[in-house]
Amino acid sequence: MTKKKITRRNFIKTVSAGTAGVAMGLPAVHYKRVLGSNDRVRVGIVGFSDRARYSLIPAFLWHAKELNFEIVAVSDIWNRRREEGVAVLEKLTGNKVTPMQNNEELYASGKVDAVIISTADFQHALHCIQGVEAGCDVYVEKPFANTMEDASAALKTVKDSDKIVQIGTQRRSAPNYINANEVIRSGRFGDIVAVEMTWNVNQPGRWRRPGLVADLKEQDVDWKRYLMNRPHEPWDPRKYIEYRLFWPYSSGIPGQWMVHQIDTVHWFTDLPRPRSVVVNGGLYLWKDGRKNFDTLTAVFDYGPLKDLTRGFMVAYSSRQTNSAGGTKELYFSNGGSLNLDTNMVTSTGGLTQRMAQAMGMEENKLAEFSLAQEGGVETAANTGSDPTTVAHMRNWMECVRSRQKPNADIHAGYNHSVALCMTIAAMHTGKRVEFNDSKQEVVIN
Repeated sequence: MTKKKITRRNFIKTVSAGTAGVAMGLPAVHYKRVLGSNDRVRVGIVGFSDRARYSLIPAFLWHAKELNFEIVAVSDIWNRRREEGVAVLEKLTGNKVTPMQNNEELYASGKVDAVIISTADFQHALHCIQGVEAGCDVYVEKPFANTMEDASAALKTVKDSDKIVQIGTQRRSAPNYINANEVIRSGRFGDIVAVEMTWNVNQPGRWRRPGLVADLKEQDVDWKRYLMNRPHEPWDPRKYIEYRLFWPYSSGIPGQWMVHQIDTVHWFTDLPRPRSVVVNGGLYLWKDGRKNFDTLTAVFDYGPLKDLTRGFMVAYSSRQTNSAGGTKELYFSNGGSLNLDTNMVTSTGGLTQRMAQAMGMEENKLAEFSLAQEGGVETAANTGSDPTTVAHMRNWMECVRSRQKPNADIHAGYNHSVALCMTIAAMHTGKRVEFNDSKQEVVIN
């Protein structure tokens, strides 16, 4: 079959932008303060979302006094969230916090050295660019980008800077995942032959906020700034509040959940992306006006990019209509299994003596041992504040001080964005999707 590049016409009328600054039509604000080792790091919150309020900010405050960090401002284009953010933070910290109507005002103020970004999915890479260009270190939530244009522009901006950028794939700071990474890299586990991942819930209200949608008025937000480089469309409060249900503001399941799990594959193996992706799924039950799938199964082919005789398959499935199976990550070798739900390595599925002898081979069964340490990981669908987010935030804060590479750096964010963009293309076209490394472009077969 002839291969073709995904474009606005032959894919999903997605955005096309040379650089994010030009695409958004917003001026770049350049500001930089040279920090001394004893200087307080002044932090701005970009987007007072539920994720920021209930997870990121508590994780930050856990370490702020010790590491000499302080939240000084909140930028949010919705007046309600902006006012709530100031009130909550002043109550939590006892310090004055300045409200900012938008990021241009925030950066022009010269008040911040670093920012924590928790905005809509499609805005993360673009807001990261703004922060870095303004001279700030950045903690930015995942998914990093859901178009290659945005991912590439952000990668270039960060690489051309000296800024510390941490992507919010917090598994990279979890003790059990760190141990799993070491076990796989050491060779003790053996070559990966397959991976199975699930993320299942039964929640008709997942990503729905009907009360807020009813309350939100166009005059209360800056709709033009919200759209950034997405195509203009008339005001729609659902696409502002419930954006995870609507492309091109979010891909839904892949962007919210899959990227957490597929990122561990890249981390454990040093493979930058899948060789190919195919997807099946649809909107089968929750037909409430949303456009993104409520059920999805994706199959990824991984392995050395130039050696198609070696590799493994990753089977990822997720549904919002039945919670059986929960959230799982299972890695398999010929000798057994690594289970990141139980945090155990076992001989489950390993080559038995009877099967091995029949082919003149030796038994291959792993010895059982635990990956667990203190702390934990967010494996449930409710991603509230937990020890893993606390550890991930601390890693970023320490790296802001030390100028060392954080656990989930810009390359981790870019790589999960490539896998995500390939998945989105497969979702919307029904085709097998590959990637052109020389051009850094998604390709449909």
